[in-house]
This record gives sequence, C-alpha cells and structure tokens, in this order.
Amino acid sequence: MQHKLKIIPLGGVGEIGKNMTVIEYENDILIIDCGLIFPDEEMPGIDVVIPDMTYLEQNKDRIRGMCVTHGHEDHIGAIPFAMERFRCPIYGTRFTNALIRHKLDEHHLTDVEVVDVDPNEAVTLGCFKIEFIKTGHSIAGAIAFAIRTPIGTLIHTGDFKIDMTPIDGEPIDINRFAYYGSKGVLALLSDSTNVEHAGFTQSEKEIGKTFERVFSKAQGRVIVATFASNVYRIQQVADVAIEHGRVICFQGRSMEQIVRFAQELGYLHIPTDRIVQVEHLKNLPDSMVCVMTTGSQGEPMSGLFRMANATHKLNVGVGDTVIISASAIPGNERGVARVINALYEKGADVVYDRMADVHVSGHACAGELRLMLGITKPKYFIPVHGEARHLKMHADLAREQGIDPECIFIAHNGAVIELTARKAVMQETVQAGSLMVDGLKNIEDVVLRDRKTLSVDGLVAAIIVLDTETGRLLNPVEIYSRGFIYMRDNEELIARASEVVYGEAKRFEGADKGEYNAIKNQVKSKLKSFLYTETGRTPMILPIVMEL
Repeated sequence: MQHKLKIIPLGGVGEIGKNMTVIEYENDILIIDCGLIFPDEEMPGIDVVIPDMTYLEQNKDRIRGMCVTHGHEDHIGAIPFAMERFRCPIYGTRFTNALIRHKLDEHHLTDVEVVDVDPNEAVTLGCFKIEFIKTGHSIAGAIAFAIRTPIGTLIHTGDFKIDMTPIDGEPIDINRFAYYGSKGVLALLSDSTNVEHAGFTQSEKEIGKTFERVFSKAQGRVIVATFASNVYRIQQVADVAIEHGRVICFQGRSMEQIVRFAQELGYLHIPTDRIVQVEHLKNLPDSMVCVMTTGSQGEPMSGLFRMANATHKLNVGVGDTVIISASAIPGNERGVARVINALYEKGADVVYDRMADVHVSGHACAGELRLMLGITKPKYFIPVHGEARHLKMHADLAREQGIDPECIFIAHNGAVIELTARKAVMQETVQAGSLMVDGLKNIEDVVLRDRKTLSVDGLVAAIIVLDTETGRLLNPVEIYSRGFIYMRDNEELIARASEVVYGEAKRFEGADKGEYNAIKNQVKSKLKSFLYTETGRTPMILPIVMEL
C-alpha cells in the first residue's frame, strides 16, 4: 500500500488572506501560517474573520508544529485563536516571532512555545524536516519552506518577490530554490497574488528616488503614511528625512510598536536623537519635521484619518506635504479616496500612487512566478494565496512552463490533495470555511443576518402585557420602533399596528405557556405583513410578553 501525503488548505485559496495550510503524513501534521482577514461592509460588528479550524481541533494530538512564513496579519493574525483551541510549538524568524509573542501576550497566552529560527536553519517535526529559505517581501524576516517528507520535497514560497537590490542588502536565496529543483521537487505551493501583472516587481530601492524628490521640494512638514509592518519603507523614509535635516515622529499604535520591535532586533537603524515625541514638535519649525503614521488604507481610527479630519494633535493644514506610500487594498479604495479628498480640503499637497512611484508590491509578478517554476521544476503544482482568477492564471503559467495539466491542482478551502510518489488526486474534503469573531466570541451566520436586517430596516418591538392572576390581556399593546420609523411622525401607523397585535395577542388568554412561542410567531407574521403593506419594508419584529 502506498503511503499518502496530504495537502489541505484551510484558508488562502479562492481569497486574499486568511492563509492556513495543513501538511499531513500518516500520524504527523504540520501547519503553515495561521492568518485572518478583516471584515467588509457586509459584516457589521465583526472584528476579524479566521479559518475554521475544526479539522485541526479534531486531530490536535497529531499536530507537531506550526511554521510561519512572515508577520503580516493575513499569516499570523489567527494564531491566538488557534492556540486557544490547541497547542503546538511555533517556528518563525525573530521579527515574525516578536509580532506573534505580542499577539499572544494580548490574549494572555503566555505558555505557548515560540521558537526563533534563521534562514538556512532546519528543524525536524515528526516525519517532516523543514528548511527555512530567505525570501523577499514587504516585511522583514520573510521566509519560504523546503519540507522534506517521506515521499518527496515540498516547496512553499510564502509571500515573495525576487528583489535583487533589497533595502536590507540580503536578496532572496535563489540558489537554494535551484538546489532543490536540481534534486527534485515533488510539489510547489506558490504565491499567486500578483500574477495579473507581467514582468518583474519593481525594486524597493526605486521608490527612494521619489522620496528624495518630494523631500527636496517640501517647505513644511512631510507626513508619510505607510504599512506599519514595512520596516524597509520606514528605514528608507527615515534615511531621506535625516539627510534633509528633519526629525522623525512616529504616530499610530501599530507603527510605534513595530518600530520598537524592529529597533530592538536590529532591523531598523535610526539614531535615537532624530526620533521625537509628538508633544515636542511644536518647538520645531515645520521644515524640520517628518511624521510617519498609519492610515494608508483610510482606516477610520488611524493616525492619517484623524489628522485629515482635525481630531489629532497633528492636524494637517496648508504647507504640509502628505505621501501615501501604499496602494489601496481591494475594498479600501473608497476609504483611501475620502482621506485624500479631506487632505486636499485642508490645503495639503498629497502624493499618492497614481501620481508617482511611492509604493511597490511585495508580491511576485508573472515573470518572477515563471522563474520560480523554472528553477524548482516541480512534478505537481498548487497555486495558493489568491482569488479564483489568480489561481487560474497561475495555473496557466505552470502549463506554459511545461507542467502536465493533470499535475496542477486549483484547490478550494477544505480540499484534500493526496500525493504519492506516483500519482496525485483531489477528491476528499474536510470541514473548512470562515469563523467571524466579535470581541472574543465566534458569531454565527444567523446573528450576522439579524445585524444586516437591523442595519437596513430597523427593529419593531411589540410589548404584550398579561395579568398574572387572570391571564387576561391588558390594553393597550405598546409598539416601539428603532431604526424603522420616527414614531412621533407616525402615530397613526403605530396605533393601527398596536390594534393588529392586540387582535392576534388575544390568543394568549387561557393558553398554556407551552403555546406562547407559537402565538408569538403568529404575532410576528401578522405585524410583519401589516408593516410591509403599509411601508414596503420588513423590520425585525420582536414580540415581548410580560406578566404583571
């Protein structure tokens, strides 16, 4: 009997974010990444969305460890929720682990084993031997994995790009990928996010020219909004600011935290005398000030948003130059546009991605993806980290590179890809999907539907009062509306609705309490039908029975 190696994506295929992949062989399970996505406007009140980890909870005794490619939220954000369900050691680079430890501390999970590794190191977890390979991305400490299994080697690229002139001077270790390609790669799992773009991703160093040009012209303060996790971008801006005689002030909780971690670990080098606190800026001329802040995606609570809307200590005004050093993540375009318009209204000069090279992607374009396929020469190919179109286009690239179409698997979350030394199939599925988290609890779909109804059509409560001794219905029935109609302007409608409910609620008189739910449902149905006829809307109906 041939032994089977299973690859099971629990997140990150058919979507951007929520990355999580399970590698399984007999009695051993390895987890790669554990990320989240942030809710869209169709998820009112939801804080984050994480993978459904039921399969791992059911098999927690077989989990040997979790390996993390890098520290972005879509790869580490769900780790605290995972560690509340099961425990296993976590392996990542020092910068990645600093962010993970901070998250675990926030969730009061202080007894989780988090192990620092460096590129070119290897660890053995069960039957798996994992080597960590240096890659390039928009965050420090990004790595890929070469996973040696009993039937062959898997390569998981993580998020990557091929930048031969990175800010840290340490380019992706192409030679190591080529080494494994020469030895034979059973399967390649590769980042698909940027496959729609031809050629190669621009080097981080290229946008330094834009910063130099903008700082040279700026007469007042320069405010730069970027991703807090992009330590390389922060270093670039700091270097240019210092060269032009400016001090640097960091704003935004995540920005300040990550800068502190990066300095402690040696990823960021800024003289301490060039960093100032916000309260000291009033003593300096504007021409000596550079502010780095969060808010490049238009987030309502971010530093840049509050500066643009006059709710921050550093409100933007005439003479300021604002650089938004990021491109809008799909879904955030309207929020970014609102912030840009607000900045212009305040009289600031704004530089953003449609005007100049102020941002480069951290993901490989089609040319780099072809190169990765060419040097690893995998037998099987599984595109990951992308929506349906990205996975399909990446699969097309693989076919063009000569990989047998029957050896390419476009998976969905929960799919089980079974590999042997001779063949591969994708037939089974395990439970997978999304869990919505509100505060510290998971929210069911029915709760989300209720929230959507409330946000669109509001709530109508019908208060039905029964006499405790006689069981008789007391008059009148009281109707309350929230978010449906303004009661003071609709007194006649409220009175008629009360009569409708009263007529139906007479059935409570003499009824057993076991019948109450059925009667409540009838009240809801009658009132809903009445309100729809009168207004064309269907609010949430809440009958409340009280005994006095």
